[in-house]
Amino acid sequence: MRLASVSVDLDEIPNYFQIYGLHEPVGPQRHAVYDVAFERLSHFAEDAKLPLTLFAIGADLARPEAAARLKQARADGHEIANHSLDHRYDLVRLDKDEIRRQIDEGSQRIREATGERPVGFRAPGYTISDQVFRVLEELEFQYDSSVFPCPAYWGAKVTAISWIALLGRRSRSIMDRPQVLLAPSTPYRVGEPYWRRGAGLLELPVQVTRGLRLPFYGTPVTLAGPVWARRFAKMCVGEPLVNLELHGIDVLDANDGIEALRSHESNVHVPWARKVEALHAVVDVLREAGYTFVTLAEAAEQLGS
Repeated sequence: MRLASVSVDLDEIPNYFQIYGLHEPVGPQRHAVYDVAFERLSHFAEDAKLPLTLFAIGADLARPEAAARLKQARADGHEIANHSLDHRYDLVRLDKDEIRRQIDEGSQRIREATGERPVGFRAPGYTISDQVFRVLEELEFQYDSSVFPCPAYWGAKVTAISWIALLGRRSRSIMDRPQVLLAPSTPYRVGEPYWRRGAGLLELPVQVTRGLRLPFYGTPVTLAGPVWARRFAKMCVGEPLVNLELHGIDVLDANDGIEALRSHESNVHVPWARKVEALHAVVDVLREAGYTFVTLAEAAEQLGS
């Protein structure tokens, strides 16, 4: 069976200001992901008749409105997964006890909001390490979905961090090791180092296209528009799992109070409705190719057995 999943990292707007070394915003736009994007994502999932896997940051759930929306999403059949407690971009640089706290307390906050402990994890900024994988196994997670073996993305991230530094600002984002580009692009059990196959935790990598390993995630897909999104999707057909990863900001635009990010986030100027059209185009291509849409937990259960 061919499987497809749509996952969403619920990074709130201040996280993007941290990436670009900007002063964090004040006012309602700080919560645009939970207050605006969340409903749009729910409507998209309902229209497309698919479940989402939502990666939540534990600290955001101290806000009752965010916790309530996450609880409703779980009741609607979506999976809630762990995106750490504080979204520390430097998670891999922390000592083991703090890594464990960031992951375990993130799970506890999600359990308090939804009644269930998450079984999946995604590291902030896709940056992970053998130490993080050891902690995930100790905490009995079923899968991770952080590895992103994409040369174009890796190079663009290096360039962006360097450019921000030249402008005299400090990005909170950090680089993964270049060896991540050697990792399998299809689901695998990790070894040590984690970019090699082994007998460890099941890894569900962030999607790249077949052959060239072009990035196939929210920003390029929604920026491309429906026609090119279909073409990108066709370049993934044949993989056992197509793991389309989005962020909440992928269904926001400049009219949602995030104008300050227009010169930093390339798809902020694209109307959110057009971005949703591109996502529907991807779903249509994959369904036409015989893919069944499942949560990442369901994919892990089928692929990990």
